[in-house]
Amino acid sequence: MAPLKKLIHFEFEHDLVRQPLVYQVMRKFEVVINIRAAQVREDGGFMALELEGDAEEIERVLTFLRDQGATVTEDVSAKD
Repeated sequence: MAPLKKLIHFEFEHDLVRQPLVYQVMRKFEVVINIRAAQVREDGGFMALELEGDAEEIERVLTFLRDQGATVTEDVSAKD
């Protein structure tokens, strides 16, 4: 089965600004991350990521981010 690509957007408040969320995702999960956009300030921020990998592994990433306190929106799936 071909890897799935999914675009997600997540927002976080000041308590997560200094947490290495992208690093943790890269270490804990078998996904490729492409940062499409980001804005981070002391009071919070957002990241738009393209995740590539197995559908179950991507779902685990989404659950992890939500469990950390991020608000996650799944945008669209890409096939290329």
